[in-house]
Amino acid sequence: MQPTVVIPTFWTRRRSRGFERSSVRFDHPTPLGETGTLPDCLRSLEAVQGLGRVVVIVAVTDAAIEHAAEDRVLEILADFPGIDALVCGPAEIGSLHRRMEQLEFADLIDGVSLSGYGGVRNVGLVLGSVLGSETVVFLDDDQVITDPSFLARAVQGIGQRDGQGRTVLAKSGFYVDDAGAYALAGETPWSDTFWRQRELYNRAMAQAMKPPRIKPTALAFGGCLTLHRDMYCNVSFDPWAVRGEDIDYVINARMHGGDVFLDSEWSIIHRPPAQASQAARFRDDVYRFVYTHRKLEFSKSQVDLRQVTAESLMPYPGHLVDSSVNWRSRITALLRSFSGKERGAYLTIGRKAVPEAQHYARENCERYFAFQRRWPMLTDRVWNDVALKSLFTGERRVDRGALTGRFPVIQAD
Repeated sequence: MQPTVVIPTFWTRRRSRGFERSSVRFDHPTPLGETGTLPDCLRSLEAVQGLGRVVVIVAVTDAAIEHAAEDRVLEILADFPGIDALVCGPAEIGSLHRRMEQLEFADLIDGVSLSGYGGVRNVGLVLGSVLGSETVVFLDDDQVITDPSFLARAVQGIGQRDGQGRTVLAKSGFYVDDAGAYALAGETPWSDTFWRQRELYNRAMAQAMKPPRIKPTALAFGGCLTLHRDMYCNVSFDPWAVRGEDIDYVINARMHGGDVFLDSEWSIIHRPPAQASQAARFRDDVYRFVYTHRKLEFSKSQVDLRQVTAESLMPYPGHLVDSSVNWRSRITALLRSFSGKERGAYLTIGRKAVPEAQHYARENCERYFAFQRRWPMLTDRVWNDVALKSLFTGERRVDRGALTGRFPVIQAD
């Protein structure tokens, strides 16, 4: 059972042009012109035993640089000829969307795209279906593997039953730093008295590290995640989850009768670059948790779904997705505006972000459930699809030179 390895890689404009112009936000995309973290990830992957096909998905913060980013990724991959890599960039996504239209799945195109974390991971799942992959293993481009048996560990237990008779179809490892520590360092500042995200996460991880080795979890790590076809062909990522789409996938799996398990003996080194703005990250977290709360509440009206409660997700993310999330968000933003950096940004979040996040959740929550209902039909239809498979395996190539934005500039005499 050789898994398909999927690595999303995120890119943005050069630093001199500013991050404010980005139409899509990712936590720490690599600016064009810089090397980024992808080479270290690929270099570590070369030593992994049993490595088969690797799919690299190129996502950008601005459509204007999508071709340049894909070219940069192709340059990087050229330094690793031993890796059997397929690149999925704007050209391949365009072909995928046209095929979805032909197969009458045009209504799902927004959720299988390069414009958000959930959409990007859904692209990986669709490609897994096209390639007929029994298992898909997700990595991220800011990670390094030091264990040659990483992929063997990734599939250990997959398809088997745990001590309570539950079949393991989705399994997450966890992130560690270079010293091997899984806990996030640092004390909770007074301004986070009602938030305590880091403290709650560390408590949840401490629970996850207890025996048995593989057990159901409320945590999942998108850059160290194995999904069996019986899971990923039936349950999608939520394209409208602003961030934290991996933990959100736990909720999706549970709603549909499954579970995500955590393996306490499977880990990967995470080296995320520093994020430009902590206030921007907090704002995204407000959107994320308000959206999740709305999602849990809305699902109560769906008679065909298993109910998932905030209590079942304790301590993390449960404490941040119950009915207190709105006032916790407002007060934390205001307390952060009294101290530290980016005070103005936090003040704006406290005044505007919560109602905006509530509006976003109301507008998009139902879209996920409509999308999910059609997802199994899509993956079934594209499973080993001849037209797409020949494209992604290189038997048939896209004429990249004929794509809009790639024509040479005509110089005036």
